[in-house]
Amino acid sequence: MLENVMEFFRNLPPKKCASCGEHMEEQAEAYTTVCNKCAGTQ
Repeated sequence: MLENVMEFFRNLPPKKCASCGEHMEEQAEAYTTVCNKCAGTQ
């Protein structure tokens, strides 16, 4: 059972910015959908 859960998370596509489509670095406890550049925090 645990293997199936781990396999699910391994197969998720990389997180992308909802605005520009750039790949975002995954961060624990981060639920943002836009990258720092689009959010204006860079």
